[in-house]
Amino acid sequence: MVLAVAAPARAELRISDLDVFLNDHEVTVHVVLLGALPGGLHEGIQSGIPAHVRLDIELWQYQRWLPDRLLVTKTVERTLAYNVVTKEFKVASLKGDARLVHTTRDLRDAQRILSDIRGVKMTPAAALDPAAVIYVRVNATTALNGENTFVARMNGTAEQIIRQSDYRTIQRVQ
Repeated sequence: MVLAVAAPARAELRISDLDVFLNDHEVTVHVVLLGALPGGLHEGIQSGIPAHVRLDIELWQYQRWLPDRLLVTKTVERTLAYNVVTKEFKVASLKGDARLVHTTRDLRDAQRILSDIRGVKMTPAAALDPAAVIYVRVNATTALNGENTFVARMNGTAEQIIRQSDYRTIQRVQ
C-alpha cells in the first residue's frame, strides 16, 4: 500500500505584534496579524464566500514546578464578506469585539481592519497576584467560510498559527 503525503503549503499567516499592557486597572492585549488573507483565500472571497478570522487569546500564569495555569480566555471573531453586485468588502465583528461594521471597496483596507485587534480587555489587574508571572498565548486561525480542517489547511483555504508573549509581572522588578 502506497501512502502519498503532501507537504503542507508555506504558512503565510503571522502574528506580527503581540503587545500586553499591564496598567493599574486591567490587562489589555493588542494583536496585529500579517497575511490574514492568504493567497488561497482570494479567489473564494472574490466569488462571495466569506472569510473568517478567529483569535483565541489566553492569559496564563507561570508556575515553576507545576503545569502553567490558564486564567482567562477571550475569543475574537471577525468576518470579511465581498458583495459581488456592489463590489464592496464588509468587515464585521462576530464575537468578542465591539467594532462597528466597516465597508470599503479596497481589499487592502479591508485586510487592515480585519487583522488589527486592539484593546482586548483580559482581566482586572486587581484580580491577579502581584508577584505572579503571567504571559499571553494567541491562537490565530483564518479560513474560508469558517472551515478550519486538516484538508482545508492542506488546500490552502485555511491557516493557523500560535504565538506566546514574554513573561511579565504586575509589580515592578528593581
